[in-house]
Order: sequence, then C-alpha cells, then structure tokens
Amino acid sequence: MSDTQQQYLPKWIAWETTRRCNLQCIHCRCSSDPDAPDGDFNTAEAFRLIDDICSVSRPVLVLSGGEPLLRDDIFEIAAYGTEQGLRMCMATNGTLVTDEICRKMKSVGIRMVSLSLDGASAAVHDDFRRCVGAFDATVRAAATLRRNGLPFLINSSFTRRNQADIAATFQLAKKLGAVAWYLFMIVPTGRGEELLKELISGADYEEILAWHYRQERDERDILMRPTCAPHYYRIAPQMARQEGRRLERRSLSFSTGGGKGCLAGQSICFIDAFGDLKPCSYFPRTVGNVKRSSFGKLWFDSPLLKELRNFDRYGGKCGVCEYLRVCGGCRARADAVHGDYLAEEPFCSYQPAKSAAAKDD
Repeated sequence: MSDTQQQYLPKWIAWETTRRCNLQCIHCRCSSDPDAPDGDFNTAEAFRLIDDICSVSRPVLVLSGGEPLLRDDIFEIAAYGTEQGLRMCMATNGTLVTDEICRKMKSVGIRMVSLSLDGASAAVHDDFRRCVGAFDATVRAAATLRRNGLPFLINSSFTRRNQADIAATFQLAKKLGAVAWYLFMIVPTGRGEELLKELISGADYEEILAWHYRQERDERDILMRPTCAPHYYRIAPQMARQEGRRLERRSLSFSTGGGKGCLAGQSICFIDAFGDLKPCSYFPRTVGNVKRSSFGKLWFDSPLLKELRNFDRYGGKCGVCEYLRVCGGCRARADAVHGDYLAEEPFCSYQPAKSAAAKDD
C-alpha cells in the first residue's frame, strides 16, 4: 500500500442498511418513510460487503438507515462485523429501543448507539421529526440504553426553526447521560432540500460555533463535536489564540476524527442501501457501486475522491484560505448550493487573509 493510500485509509463508514423508517423527518437526507425499500443487500451480500471493507481497513462501521432496527437480520450483520474486527455502531431514532433490543445489541458487540434529539421539548423535536411522541421515545430510549450499560451519543440537527433551542438541547443531552453530543448543521439534501430557506445564516453560524467553542473549552462531562460545520476548525484555533491558550481536544474512538473539518472522501464515506458509495452521508453524487466494483478500487481510484483530496482544486474563498487544510468547507453543502463540490463553502463569512490582501492591492 502506497503512502498516499495509507494517508487516506477510511476510518469511519456509515452504511444505510435500509431506507425504511417509521418517521418522516423534515431534514432526512434520503427521504425515508415506512414504505421505502430495504435496499439490495440480503444477509449474505451484507457479509460480503463487510469482507470487502475489511480488505482495505478496519474502520468504525455505523449501521444506519432509515431505521436499522426495521431490518430482521440487523443483529446478524452486526455480529458478523464484530467477528471481523470492526467497531460496530448503530444509528437509531430510538423509537424501537427496548431492554430486549439492548440485550441483543450487547450480545452482537454494538459498542456505541447514536440517538437523535432536535430540541429540548416535545413541541420542538416532534415538529422536526413530524411525529407526535418522537421526543418521549428518544428520552425513553436514552434511559433504556443507560439502564443496560450501552454508551450512546446524541446527534442534534438545527435550522432556523429550532436554533433557539441549541443550548437547551445540549443541556438535555448531558442530563440524559450521553457520552457525546454532536451539533449538526443541516446540509440541504434529500427531503432536506425543502429546508433551503431555513438554513442558518452565515452570521448566526459563526455565533453558534463560537458558543460551541466556549462550551467545549469548559466542558468536562461530555464530549462535544460540531458536524457538517467544518469552519469550526478555523474558529476554535482563532478563539484559542485570542485567549492565549493552547487548543486541546478530547477524542472519542467512535468519532469521525478530531481536529479537522470536512472529512468527506478523506477518512469517511457513506454506502447507501443499493450499494452506491458517496463521500459522506449528505453528498449527492455517487462514486460508484460496491456491488459492481470493489470497495478498495472505488475508495482509492475514484476521480471524484481524488479531487476532494487535492486541495489545489478548491475554488472561491476556500481555495485561497489559510485554513483550507484544517477546514476545507463543507463539500456537500457547496454542491447543494453552488452545484459544484469544489466551490467555496456557501455559509462561511470569513475573509481569507490572502484574498483580503489581493483585494487591497
């Protein structure tokens, strides 16, 4: 394996094991609903996909959806992944989590569960999830996981409709006993395209990420990570320097990696229910299909992924920004807004030093 291949080994993969879901959330990247298809992978094919991934690396593998607990063979798949040495995780909306489900998760080696919580009250969360009772189900799932000794993290997605609830949602995640809280800034893909006018403004984006920095700086009880918000990795060192302090970051072994912004196609990727490989869960373009080509060939040889790894190809402000290699801008959001995944991050208000100097000249 070449040095370049070693540099870009996949460390975290999300696999959409089904498109079916018992909720119809407003921001769903794949427009899941109860009648959506499971996908093309039967159990044997799922095992072969895991073998294919293991021929390249031993990443974290997140069994996602839709709602993965709707698949009858989900625990067989999880057990096989664990046997092959993968760190198996599951992303669930929590509505189907019971003590029995927790026992099955533990028996097959699920090492982390992620739940979604998009508000600190039923009024906010249920509106986002388009389901009365979704909030209570998430709170109940958190208590059930905690009672059974299964670590869980909480993902929270925000648009203008619920951004006022950010701080309260974070406090609730702590109260529920989550080991980590991931703040997601919506990428308008799938059903989320309907939210284009609801995306948080660039100015508010900066303010929210500055708030996140102050919380993370002082937080000792829970790990915090902003997700789909790569310019946090500009804001955090900027604020640390202003305070005259060294930036220190705790890590979680099941995270997508710390200390860097957009990781799409660099150390993470997404495989949908039909085998299409994409740079991340929100990236609209397909690299190729793992049923027709090996995972390794797609991962190392894809022209699209090679472009994402070549920062010299990035355009607009991102291309001249001094924080390019630690931020990179959200490539999925650039594609969704500009129609060009190499274009500048559309919701970053920072003016790069090089660009500013050129403007002055």
